[in-house]
Amino acid sequence: MTAKNLEEVLNAAGNPVEMLRNSQIGAYVYPVVAPEFSNWRSEQWAWQHSAVLFDQTHHMVDLYIRGKDALKLLTDTMINSPKGWTVNKAKQYVPTTPYGHVIGDGIIFWLAEEEFVYVGRAPAANWLMYHGETGGYDVEIVHDDRSPSRPMGKPVKRISWRFQIQGPQAWNVIEKLHGGPLEQLKFFNMSTMNIAGHTIRTLRHGMAGAPGLEIWGPYETQEEIRAAILEAGKEFGLIPVGSRAYPSNTLESGWIPSPLPAIYTGDKLKGYREWLSASSYEATGAIGGSFVSDNIEDYYLNPWELGYGPFVKFDHDFHGREALEKLDPATQRKKVTLAWNADDMKKVMGSLFDPEGEQYKFFDLPLANYANTNADRVVDAGGTTVGLSMFTGYSYNEKKALSLATIDHEIPVGTELRVVWGEGPNTRKTTVEPHKQIEVRAVVSPVPYSNVARETYQEGWRTGRTA
Repeated sequence: MTAKNLEEVLNAAGNPVEMLRNSQIGAYVYPVVAPEFSNWRSEQWAWQHSAVLFDQTHHMVDLYIRGKDALKLLTDTMINSPKGWTVNKAKQYVPTTPYGHVIGDGIIFWLAEEEFVYVGRAPAANWLMYHGETGGYDVEIVHDDRSPSRPMGKPVKRISWRFQIQGPQAWNVIEKLHGGPLEQLKFFNMSTMNIAGHTIRTLRHGMAGAPGLEIWGPYETQEEIRAAILEAGKEFGLIPVGSRAYPSNTLESGWIPSPLPAIYTGDKLKGYREWLSASSYEATGAIGGSFVSDNIEDYYLNPWELGYGPFVKFDHDFHGREALEKLDPATQRKKVTLAWNADDMKKVMGSLFDPEGEQYKFFDLPLANYANTNADRVVDAGGTTVGLSMFTGYSYNEKKALSLATIDHEIPVGTELRVVWGEGPNTRKTTVEPHKQIEVRAVVSPVPYSNVARETYQEGWRTGRTA
C-alpha cells in the first residue's frame, strides 16, 4: 500500500535515520540559474571586492500570507519578538516545535497592513501552511513553490523575481540605477527605488558584508531589470553570480541554511506528520555525513546551537516557548566557523589522483555538501564528539576550506579540533561514491569568518552581538 503522508512513510521505513541517510533524492540543486557566468572563483572574489548580482528567483519557496490573522499566525509560530515590527520591515523568521527544536528559517517581509511574504526553504513554509490551514486563523495563503530542480527544458515561471545587489561597490551601482542618492536605511528595513522606469521594492541587506539591497518585482519584468542592473554595474565591476558560487557565500557570512527539520518524533507533531505529504521535503530529504545515531532526535537543534539565541524572546506565546524557557543558554552548543587544515585538504583532494592509495570522500568546489542536511562529527584530540559540522565548502577569498558548525560552548576560538570527513559505512545515497573516512584538522574560528563581513555586518545573530 502506497504511503499517503510522512507519518505513513516513517511507519513503513522503521528508523527515520536509516531512511534519510539512504534517501535517493540526489544532490540538492539550486535550479534554473546558470552554474557560472564567468567562473566561480571570480564570482566569489567580486562579492568582497567589487559588486555582484545574486539571482534568488528560483531556489526558495515564496509564501504569500494575507488576512486579518496573518500577523497572529506569524507571532504564534516564531521565537522572535513582534515588538517594534511594522509594515516595511523584515524579520528572519525562526519557528520551533513544541519541544523547542528548530524547524527551519526564512525571511518574512511585512508588505502591507495584512500582507506578508515568507521567502526561504520548504520546512518553515510547510509549518506556516499547516498552522494556517488547521489553526483557525483567518488567512489566505498562496504557495509559490521553488522552481523544479530539473525542469528538463519545460518553461519555469514564478510570481516574483528576486535579486540582490551586493559587495563594496553595490551602493554606487544602486544610486546610479536610481538616478541619484538613496537613503541607506537600517538593516532589514524596506523602501523603494527606481530602476528603468519601474518602482521597485527594496530590503536593506548586506549578505556579502557591505551595504546592499534585496529587490523584487513581477516575474514578467525580470529580464528588463536584470539588463539595467548589469549595464549600470559595468563601471563598478559588477558581475552576475551563478548557482555554483552563490550558496558558498554563507561560508563567509555565517548562516547555516539547512538544519534537519525536527519533526520526525513526538506525539504533539503526529498531526503535522499526517498533514505532510509522502513527497514532501521532510519525507524525501537526505542526511549526509559522518555523524551516525540510531536516534533521529540526536540530529535536532535548538535556537542557541544555530546562533539564533538573540532571537529568542519570551514576551509572547509561541510554539516551543515552555521547552525553551527550561534551557540554560550558557550551556548550549555555539555556532562557529571551522577553518580546515591545508595539508589535510591536500590529502583529501590528492586522493583523486592516487589510484593505489586511499580514496576519500569527494570534496566538491566551492560547495562540498552532498545532502539536504549535513552532519559531520567534530571531535577533540581524544576522539570525543564535541559538535557537528553542518555546511562545508571553499572560499577563494580566504583560500581556505571552511565549514559552519555547532560545538560545545566551552571550546574557545583558536582550538584545533578534527572534522571526520566521509561516511562510515558508506550510505546508498546517489551522491556517495566508495570512500574511506579521514580526520581533517580544523581551527575553531569566529562567525562570520570573513573579516569584511565580521567588521561591517549588522550587529546580531551573525556577529554574536546585539544592538
